Amino acid sequence: MNIIGISAFYHDSAACLVRDGEIVAAAQEERFTRKKHDFHFPTNAVEYCLKEAGVNAEGIDYVGFYDKPFIKFERILYSYLAYAPFGIRSFFKSIPLWIKQKLFIRDIVKKKIGFKGDVLFPEHHESHAASAFYPSPFSDAAILTIDAVGEWTTTSYGIGEENQIQILSELKFPHSLGLLYSAFTYYTGFKVNSAEYKVMGLAPYGEPRYVDTILNELIDLKEDGSFKLNMKYFNYCTGLTMTNSRFSKLFDGPPSKPESGITQREMDLARSIQIVTEEVVQRMANHVYKETGKKNLCLAGGVALNCVSNGKLLREGPFENLWIQPAAGDAGGALGVALLIWYEYLSNDREVKEAKSMQKASYIGNHYEDKEIEDFLTKEGSHFEKLKTDEIPSIVAELIAGENVIGWFEGRMEFGPRSLGSRSIIGDPRSKEMQSVMNVKIKYRESFRPFAPSVLKEHVSDYFDMDCESPYMLLVANIKDEKKIKMSGDEERLFGLEKLKVARSDVPAITHVDYSARIQTVSREDNPLFYSVIEEFYKKTGCPMVVNTSFNVRGEPIVCRPEEAYKCFMRTGMDYLIMGSYLLDKKRQKPLEDDIDWQKEFEPD
Repeated sequence: MNIIGISAFYHDSAACLVRDGEIVAAAQEERFTRKKHDFHFPTNAVEYCLKEAGVNAEGIDYVGFYDKPFIKFERILYSYLAYAPFGIRSFFKSIPLWIKQKLFIRDIVKKKIGFKGDVLFPEHHESHAASAFYPSPFSDAAILTIDAVGEWTTTSYGIGEENQIQILSELKFPHSLGLLYSAFTYYTGFKVNSAEYKVMGLAPYGEPRYVDTILNELIDLKEDGSFKLNMKYFNYCTGLTMTNSRFSKLFDGPPSKPESGITQREMDLARSIQIVTEEVVQRMANHVYKETGKKNLCLAGGVALNCVSNGKLLREGPFENLWIQPAAGDAGGALGVALLIWYEYLSNDREVKEAKSMQKASYIGNHYEDKEIEDFLTKEGSHFEKLKTDEIPSIVAELIAGENVIGWFEGRMEFGPRSLGSRSIIGDPRSKEMQSVMNVKIKYRESFRPFAPSVLKEHVSDYFDMDCESPYMLLVANIKDEKKIKMSGDEERLFGLEKLKVARSDVPAITHVDYSARIQTVSREDNPLFYSVIEEFYKKTGCPMVVNTSFNVRGEPIVCRPEEAYKCFMRTGMDYLIMGSYLLDKKRQKPLEDDIDWQKEFEPD
């Protein structure tokens, strides 16, 4: 039984193939088209999934689309009518796309795939809930989904038991935590639906100066986590912007212009909305726990990618265990709808392996054999050395210990926004210069952005206030006190980006200015080669982790194919590249013939 799940036409289009309940393949369309957050029909992702499964369109039994387009269209029309005549420009911009395309998704899906069967349409938050619960290691759990908006729903909670999901309660548009956070993303000069994680990363540099203003003016927050937004400050129902002039007056001026530089105001705004978000999520979780009585919680929706909020929820409870869908945004809806069809629509039994997710550590994307890689490198005329598999860990660990930055292209690509040790750039976390070097010379991105540690699972509690697994880089925890470096009085008085100059722990490259880190735990079972590299680095240095950031530059999707990895390696300050069995030294490569300035080439994300 082969089931295709599809997410498309909003942002982060993706496809997934489930066979007899097993996740065979999943990928985001952006990785193939090289258009970040590509929203078009995931033609390439579907083609990859079919190829990975070894089937064609005739071999597909069901196709599911991740939401109900007609209900979403109803919400959009209703919103325009409710605010008329305001929003007429936005109306004329969006409606033609619906008339030409989005109302005919069933026909588009059949035509694009060549599928002759029926297409099923669950609700958006059902797909999110399914993506959270079904891959989880829990036979029963509470489910909380929080995003911008689906059809009408912006937040939902329910329960999952065995092979069934039940949604118990919902919050409706326009009252949305995801849209509130995106409003501040827009207002601080970042791109909505793309750069919310920048606001989260910027928050520790600021002061909570606007928390009371947000709680008193923007959001009427109840004890159970439900809320209403004061819509007189927002423009997203019908406008072309997220906020309006009243919002600007409330927060001391107009929205920041993109690329205009970070000021203390942006830092304070980021800190304030982050604190409010954490409070809302905590109250929601407390209520869901009280109503369901479950000890396990599954999370999905774009807000579930807020790893700072997740970390706080894990520390403060009330749930004993969390499982967060690694592709928590709309891309994960493709996976959710496929599993929903298998379990709920077709009534198949669900077998749960104790403490083991069925998502294969999210290594469910495409991969390349050595011959394909060697053929490309030979054609490119590059200089490379072929290593034996058992040589790779020791050689790469030695290079990292020498403070070299390594492009790491191994195995199946990750599904979701995080690089987890397949398409990664890795380095030495002990280096005081590594954070700056990787941001400015390799990633070409803002200097304030933190980097994550990939740490051996068995040693996570040696460095961090955490004693559980975090395989998807979706939990933030603090550095242990004994690993911190005490600051001087002058250092403690530093403000804003000046805080970057201070080394705060024994592993400064991964320690954020608030002594936190976004952690990935690595197990030998999930990724034996990556684990072995970190293990060898630990043997050489006594440090059981490496810096891990996504293999891309700002504004570009994570690399997918060998040619993209090679070009990214050549056009940045990386020192070495390892692809499959092949090691490349930057100093021994000839310059690219079509070289470009990547700092100028890509749009800010």
